[in-house]
Amino acid sequence: MAMEQTLLIVKPDGVSRGLVGEVLARIERKGYRIEKIEGKVIDRDLAERHYAEHKGKPFFEELIEYITSGLSVIMVIRGENAIENVRVIMGPTNPLDATPGSIRGAYATSVTRNLVHGSDSQESAAREIALFFSE
Repeated sequence: MAMEQTLLIVKPDGVSRGLVGEVLARIERKGYRIEKIEGKVIDRDLAERHYAEHKGKPFFEELIEYITSGLSVIMVIRGENAIENVRVIMGPTNPLDATPGSIRGAYATSVTRNLVHGSDSQESAAREIALFFSE
């Protein structure tokens, strides 16, 4: 089992709905450690770099508008197999495909407003952590 770091973002709808504590509790109850945490409104430049792989897709502008629309809570999570396990805790991107016990299954309202983001690989975790927590 690999000790890993992953990036987790509670997006503006999760913050505005008061679900940050619920997300953190689920992560901590699973045995993961929060190494860094910061609340910030993500600016357009950072959002475009974060979602660079989606540039040119029909939903790109909606993604950018949403992630920059309010306060997000961004954190680095550490633990065994953190990348894959945090994604299981979050549930699939589409809340209609997510199990009721997952964060998205319980709380998300649409594919765009799906409450949370988590890195999907070691490469994206390293890139995203550097993007949001570069000193």
